[in-house]
Amino acid sequence: MGIPNVRRFRPFCPVCNETFTLMVVLPKDTDVSAFLADAVARHDHKAYQESKVQHFKIRVGQQKQRRR
Repeated sequence: MGIPNVRRFRPFCPVCNETFTLMVVLPKDTDVSAFLADAVARHDHKAYQESKVQHFKIRVGQQKQRRR
């Protein structure tokens, strides 16, 4: 069961040229566009790229061998 008032955003980072997922709980009187602009400015490009590489890394030589 999820948190009911969590909102999901997919802002675009011009430095990475990619979108990233941002899940936040915002107060009622928050300016969403200003928050997203600040979130994109604070986005850690290096850590995001490293986590993507780690997630999609193919392990060479670890495949299961088939018996003949």
